Amino acid sequence: MSARTWFITGVSSGFGRALAEQLLERGDRVAGTARRLDAVRDLVAAYPENFWLRALDVTDTPMIRRVVNEAFARFDRVDVIVNNAGYGLFGAAEEVTDEQIRHQLDTNVLGPIQIVRAVLPHLRAQGGGRILQLSSQGGQWAMPGLSLYHTSKWAIEGFFEATSLDIAPFNIQATLVEPGSARTEFAASSAAIGPAMPAYVDTPAGAVRRLIEHGYRGQPGDPAKMAAAMIASVDQEPAPKRLVLGSDAFENIKQALTERLAVLDAQEGLARTTDYTT
Repeated sequence: MSARTWFITGVSSGFGRALAEQLLERGDRVAGTARRLDAVRDLVAAYPENFWLRALDVTDTPMIRRVVNEAFARFDRVDVIVNNAGYGLFGAAEEVTDEQIRHQLDTNVLGPIQIVRAVLPHLRAQGGGRILQLSSQGGQWAMPGLSLYHTSKWAIEGFFEATSLDIAPFNIQATLVEPGSARTEFAASSAAIGPAMPAYVDTPAGAVRRLIEHGYRGQPGDPAKMAAAMIASVDQEPAPKRLVLGSDAFENIKQALTERLAVLDAQEGLARTTDYTT
């Protein structure tokens, strides 16, 4: 297999860092972006020819377009786009601030959408490519205290459900990556928490808040193994529509879909009564 070129957002930590390390080690080229460039200076030094790094705030659309254009100009061709940058917002809907809501959606929804819009002209011109969008088990399943985070993940999944149909004629395929909980810095450096309200202390949302604030460390997912699975998925043809990673993700998504299907089946009779009578 010939070496590929990847464009990855958020390479300073977590899955982005794990992906960049594994890809560079095997000889692929990486155009990486981050808000904290110092966190990956070691990769720049170790792979000066294959690792191209730029600062990027995914809430800044003009910056997105500029950096994407620079990456394609630098490497001529980019085979895989990885929308990885994002973070979690914890707190019940009442607890998070207006500013936090706006930033969560700007980062996790509008940012990835604008990156896709920026890369599509290049991917069409080169005859195709792959897009990996980091979603979450939280894109199909929900838990208390993460209503805005789930909003962002369900929204980006809806965007890709439709966009995948739009771009298929151009040999561009997309995969929604749905990891479960993993031992990354997500709950520490990649998360924000809304101001606590006394009303939620003894609720499920309050219990989730305490778990995050105390530093949960029992995640089953191995970030390195998950990153390797993401890389391997690019060799699959056609691209998997979704890539579920982690035993907890599998169990939680399966339970959510089973319950949703049962509710749907129970409403079949009612649904059919609301058609026009011919």
